Amino acid sequence: MTFIDRVKHPLFSLYLLRKLPIAWLSGVRVSHIAADSCTTVVPFRWLTQNPFKSTYFACLGMAAEMSTGLLAMAHSSESPYRVSMLVTGLQASFVKKAKERTWFTCREGRAIKDAIAHAATTGEPVTITVQSNGESRDGTLIASFAITWSFKAVKK
Repeated sequence: MTFIDRVKHPLFSLYLLRKLPIAWLSGVRVSHIAADSCTTVVPFRWLTQNPFKSTYFACLGMAAEMSTGLLAMAHSSESPYRVSMLVTGLQASFVKKAKERTWFTCREGRAIKDAIAHAATTGEPVTITVQSNGESRDGTLIASFAITWSFKAVKK
């Protein structure tokens, strides 16, 4: 079973509970994953709200990071080498108040795969900055995150 198949499995929620309990508790979930893209969703509810009656920026950030990180995990799981991965940078732009569910999509799975392959074949660390955009149900841009990942092959 591939990593993507495991993410699509109904029991993946238990993985979130175990490994990312705050994301699980806040309701961040995967709505779509494939080799080239991943979409996560963060609900608008009491646990995710800030005092200004919009989704707290940290909850938006969790969903954005998860949309990129799951792609990185999927492609690193296919590598013949163990690959260490770490977020080394983050930039965010908030365009509108998030007052309903927000979907974050990263469409850079191919670039992530290539960066991981390069790190694995050369043994050198590789950094890549990928985009995750958060949109409302009607497609309105809510926030945009640029997340920088570092990948390094590690001996098994």
